[in-house]
Amino acid sequence: MPEVLGVIASPAASAPRLRLQHWPAVLLFAGLALLPGILGGFWTYSVGVCMANAVAVLSVGFLLRFGGEVSIGHSFFLALGAYCAAIMERELGLSLLVSLPVAAVAGAVLGLAFAWPSRALSGIYLAIATMALALSVPEMILQLGPIAGGYEGLYVSRPVIPGLGIDLQRYYLPLLALGLVVVLLARFRRSRQGLVLLTARDHPRAAEAFGFSRGYARLAAFAISASVAAIAGALLAFAASTVSPNSFTLSTSIYLLVGTVVSFGSLGLGGALVGGAFITLIPQVFAAWGDWVPIVYGTALLVVVTLGHRPAEALAALRSRFAGVSRDA
Repeated sequence: MPEVLGVIASPAASAPRLRLQHWPAVLLFAGLALLPGILGGFWTYSVGVCMANAVAVLSVGFLLRFGGEVSIGHSFFLALGAYCAAIMERELGLSLLVSLPVAAVAGAVLGLAFAWPSRALSGIYLAIATMALALSVPEMILQLGPIAGGYEGLYVSRPVIPGLGIDLQRYYLPLLALGLVVVLLARFRRSRQGLVLLTARDHPRAAEAFGFSRGYARLAAFAISASVAAIAGALLAFAASTVSPNSFTLSTSIYLLVGTVVSFGSLGLGGALVGGAFITLIPQVFAAWGDWVPIVYGTALLVVVTLGHRPAEALAALRSRFAGVSRDA
């Protein structure tokens, strides 16, 4: 505990360094950049959507890591970002370059608006409260009327970079955004603000002695998580080229939780891609399983919700145990 508070007080804690353990992520990013020259059109499209979903997995993982809480309502913020990008393109003629930061700010504001009245909730009670968001998303979209495109949804087709094919843009923009989000989250983890959130999560009384209450720390964690989810929604709209109410249901939030569990709550590039691939590719690969796929996802949801008051620590313990078994093998 004294070490944590000492790091918070040290300005050098936030100095970024490219260390040996960072090189696998750098090489993975470089390999992903070369994939469009190897993959066909369908797989290029699928991996682009996978990377957008990986950003969404990071948003849930961030809330687990820094807030110690589970959300089953992140499909709401995903839909917010997606429709922000689609509506701004259709009504104002603006590309993703403009709508992406707007979606990020809107996600943070609405994240705070939801987290404030529910700040006293935690554990399964907060998870159930967020479920209400997910259940209301399709109806809320339909209530917007023609501006949201109704059941048919909206198309997102405006290119961001002139002269570059739209198919490649649907791949490289999610890749660049994913890399940037991973880097920013890594820097946040080493910053004073990140360590304050972790201290407030693990040692609330010590944090209050320094003037940081756990309630306000959770508000900040939820706002940042919602902002990242909105960014993921805008990227998903661009990568998939279309948005509709059926894309943002309770099942979407469950899939995000499953992806977070599969990635062991990692905020790194590799873990996020594993979670994004599980959401995007597993339903395609195991389509023949039929009704068994929702059962698998539902089981994973029960696991993550019943992990207890400290789901982040439980996932960290599972990750450490898995790493130990791998070394023993």
